[in-house]
Amino acid sequence: MLRRLSLSAAMFAAAAAPAFAHLDPLEHGSVMAGISHPLFGIDHVLAMLAVGLWAAQLARSGDNKSDSRRALWLVPLAFVGTMTLGFAAGAAGLPLPFVEPAILASVVALGLVVALSVRLPASACAAVVGVFALFHGHAHGSELGTAGALQFGLGFVAATALLHLAGIGIGLAASRFGVAITRVLGLLTSLAGLSLVFG
Repeated sequence: MLRRLSLSAAMFAAAAAPAFAHLDPLEHGSVMAGISHPLFGIDHVLAMLAVGLWAAQLARSGDNKSDSRRALWLVPLAFVGTMTLGFAAGAAGLPLPFVEPAILASVVALGLVVALSVRLPASACAAVVGVFALFHGHAHGSELGTAGALQFGLGFVAATALLHLAGIGIGLAASRFGVAITRVLGLLTSLAGLSLVFG
C-alpha cells in the first residue's frame, strides 16, 4: 500500500511541475500557491527527494529491523515538522542566519548520505534532516510574511510531504534492482547541489 501511494506521489510530482503556474506567494497567499511554490525550487525538490530516498534506503537495510522500519516514517515526518516550525518563524519575521547557504548545503549533504548509504539510528537521522528543514521552512516563511501564511503553509507542507513520498517511492522501486541505483541517485543529487553552489 505504501509503495503504491509513494509511486503515485512520484507521478504526481512529475506531472505537477508543468501543470501549476508558479504563483507569487506575496500576491497569492493561498493553498495552491503553497503547493506550487516548492515544486519550482530545484534546491527544495532535490532536498525533499533525497530525504525520501534516505528514508527508503534506511528502511530496506540495517541490523535493527524495527529501527529501520521506523526511519521510513520518522525521517520525513521530522523534516516536515521542523520545516513547519521554521516556516512559522520566518513568517513571524524572526531572524535566522545563513539560510541560503544552509539550503544549498542540505542538497549536497543529503545527496551524500544517500550516496554513501549512511546508516544511523532513526532518531539521529531525524535530527540531521530536522536541522536542514528549519532553514527550508524559514526561507519560504520569510518570503511570505503573515499575509495568507496559514493557507500557503498548508499547501507548502502538503507539497513537501508529496515530494518525500515521491522520493520514498523512487527509493523503494530502485532497491528492487540493487542498492547501487539509489546510491547513484544520491551522488547525482549531491553533484546537482554543488552545481547550484558554484553555478
